Amino acid sequence: MIRTLEKHQYWIWLLILFLLWGRLLLSAEASLLEMPWRIIGASLFYTVFFLVPVCKGKDNLLLILFLTKILLLTFTLWEGEAFTPDHSVLLLYIITAGAATFYLKELHTLAVGFLAGFCGYFVVPDMDVLLFVIYVSVTAMALFLYQRTSKKEEELRHRGEALFSEYRKMKRDLVSGEKAVRQQERTQIAREIHDAVGHKLTALLMQLEVFRMKSSPEVNQDVETLKQLARESLEETRNAVKTLKQEESGGLPAVIQLIRKLEAESLIRIQFTVRHGALTAALSNAQAIAVYRAVQEALTNAMKHGSEREVKITLEAPGKAVFRFEVENPVQGKASLHKGFGLKSMQERMEAAGGKLEITPYPDKYIIRGSFTLMTKEESI
Repeated sequence: MIRTLEKHQYWIWLLILFLLWGRLLLSAEASLLEMPWRIIGASLFYTVFFLVPVCKGKDNLLLILFLTKILLLTFTLWEGEAFTPDHSVLLLYIITAGAATFYLKELHTLAVGFLAGFCGYFVVPDMDVLLFVIYVSVTAMALFLYQRTSKKEEELRHRGEALFSEYRKMKRDLVSGEKAVRQQERTQIAREIHDAVGHKLTALLMQLEVFRMKSSPEVNQDVETLKQLARESLEETRNAVKTLKQEESGGLPAVIQLIRKLEAESLIRIQFTVRHGALTAALSNAQAIAVYRAVQEALTNAMKHGSEREVKITLEAPGKAVFRFEVENPVQGKASLHKGFGLKSMQERMEAAGGKLEITPYPDKYIIRGSFTLMTKEESI
């Protein structure tokens, strides 16, 4: 893909063209009849200049536009009796041929460069042949090398983005695999504790009861103490088994861990704000996981589509009645709302957990907002 002009380069080149055209027209000694035609030629040149970005991707039309710019330069600045252009005219040809390297393919660029060199020689008739050869050779070599370098840079950039995307995917798969293995190990340990320790403690309670029934009243108190200890041990064992079987938390602590991880790897700068006790909000497990996944997807989109690697994350729980989160990242130009698989999954997950999600594009930023109605203490027990 041929790289297009960056915005700042476009305006710099336009300023240089204005200065060159102004110098050439103001220094001209043309008659009153010739000057309007030169101004009209300059106006047509700028008309074509502004049409070029609009026709991006249409190779044949772009070639015609660049050839037209060269011809307009030639007919407008052709040597006359009252107008003798200087060598700065060559800069206009060089800039026009240079712009062609951003938009055209190699053969089309060579055609524009050849026409620019040919016309430049006749517009400046007092130019030495050796100087002309040097001018054409150096210009062609510089434009060719610049185009090759630009293409290699573009290819390397796309390859780097592809490798980085694959790296992140592999890392996510690795983390998911490790999490699945850990959960499987925890479940296995919980099963072994339940089957071995739990059953033995239950058998111990039964044996102590039998011993109490057979023993004298003097030792019954000691037996009851032993039974109470066994009951407490059995209850603690059951609680440990429950904890091991539960899925690892993926809520707000995981959000903070994700932010630390991304900043530690220098992938993105995050402004993290917590208001109204959001970290102690009574979210259910499903809601906490939905918040984590939504923030994770929003950060992924920000790194992929944002103009700057900077994101603002805000968590708040006003009145302990509503939990809200907001992820904001800057974009270049007007952001478009296109709900891909990630955004749709995020919205469905939020709705399934009893919340709602708003995705709002602005002219200079992209904001994702989500909210939940918090549970009461009775509901959370």
